[in-house]
Amino acid sequence: YTEAFAQRDRVQNMRNYNRQPYHFGFILAANQMHFTLKPIDNLPQVQWTGKQLPDDPDLINIGYAQILSLNTKPTPGFTIGILGSLLLHPYIDMRFTPSLSFGERFLTYDILTVSGLDTNRFVVDKNISSTLIEFPLDFKYRSKRLNNFDAYILAGVNYTLDLASQKKAEQNSNTTTVKINKNDVTIDVGVGIDFYTQYFKFGVEVKMAYGLFNLIKKEDNLYTNSIESLNSKLFQLSFTFE
Repeated sequence: YTEAFAQRDRVQNMRNYNRQPYHFGFILAANQMHFTLKPIDNLPQVQWTGKQLPDDPDLINIGYAQILSLNTKPTPGFTIGILGSLLLHPYIDMRFTPSLSFGERFLTYDILTVSGLDTNRFVVDKNISSTLIEFPLDFKYRSKRLNNFDAYILAGVNYTLDLASQKKAEQNSNTTTVKINKNDVTIDVGVGIDFYTQYFKFGVEVKMAYGLFNLIKKEDNLYTNSIESLNSKLFQLSFTFE
């Protein structure tokens, strides 16, 4: 019985993997891009002119407009990248994973227009598409390996460059595009499990990222000037292969 128990606890796959100074691999992930939104003070009481509601030329002569509520809505996206890991300590790795992420977020405006005795209420969704080049530098603390898996936590910083942030509205279109700044830095935290197979290490990881910069670009319309700050937020489920 004792011999069988020892055999069951023995590490079988890639027993010297974590003694090697560095490793390389790739990452595939599903993400959900989001925003942390702070509207301006007393938003429902602020009155906007028709010129500040540029999507519909017929509204230019209204008395005023008000934003009754302002919300954000995420949508699913995906990420691909390469992975490099440097051993700093028997249980600590420094990991660099330059990646390309695709996603989309929505800002939803509940708008009331008043013209004399006439009122009109409608909802406008503004989509913000993002194509992010990301440069995350994370520090990964692993648990002691048990047979063919171990668990870990990670934390780090990530510089992102949004290639779609300056997207222009199509010519001859009355639609106003809400633009965001292209540069951001996020703080990343996550947890994961690594599985050691016979030929490679496979990891499953959940990560959250919180942006430090205010991304909104003010353009003198109610869609942008109604926002005090707009920070990125991201949730990501990753699969790593090393």
